[in-house]
Amino acid sequence: MDVKKIVICISGMAGSGKSTLAKRIAERYKLNYFSGGDALKQLAMERGYKPKGNGWWESDEGLKFLEEREKDKNFDKEVDERMLEMANIGGVVLDSWTMPWLFKGEAFKIWLKASLEVRAKRAAIRDSMEVENIIKIIKDKDERTRRIYKELYGFDFGGDLSPFDMVLSTDKFDPDQVYEIVSKAVDFYIKSFQFTDNKGK
Repeated sequence: MDVKKIVICISGMAGSGKSTLAKRIAERYKLNYFSGGDALKQLAMERGYKPKGNGWWESDEGLKFLEEREKDKNFDKEVDERMLEMANIGGVVLDSWTMPWLFKGEAFKIWLKASLEVRAKRAAIRDSMEVENIIKIIKDKDERTRRIYKELYGFDFGGDLSPFDMVLSTDKFDPDQVYEIVSKAVDFYIKSFQFTDNKGK
């Protein structure tokens, strides 16, 4: 298998570490990186928002944009169409909440699992907030995001993990350890396809 044609989808709830991991995996294998969250932020900027910092989604402005997304699903549809185009080209790591369910082509799909408490602690440190406050915000945002994708596409975001080839809890691992574990799995994935390709020749 040509490494430049592979598609790796990395997903997980906010605070699971998916973006950090996706960027490092893309760099390791010299693949393009595309983030659904970044694409949504770009659309938000076009609407006059100022999405700055990693904790923007949990800010008052970020939650206001979430309200717009709930009312107008075209925001998410536009981003997902862009991501599907990237996936069909290949040679990409997709940092996405939707692609593991929507992209039906060959891909290695990874779900990073993290408890609400751990995710809240990470966000609280990042944004200098009280853990109790951020837990409420994240829990509410999770439910609203699930509702958006359920209404749009019918899948259960974070509930149905059947599309995934690998599910890894990040609660007990630091980012470097998560990267090492996932890298080994991706190495095996690439080698398995190279072996299959060689047998067919």
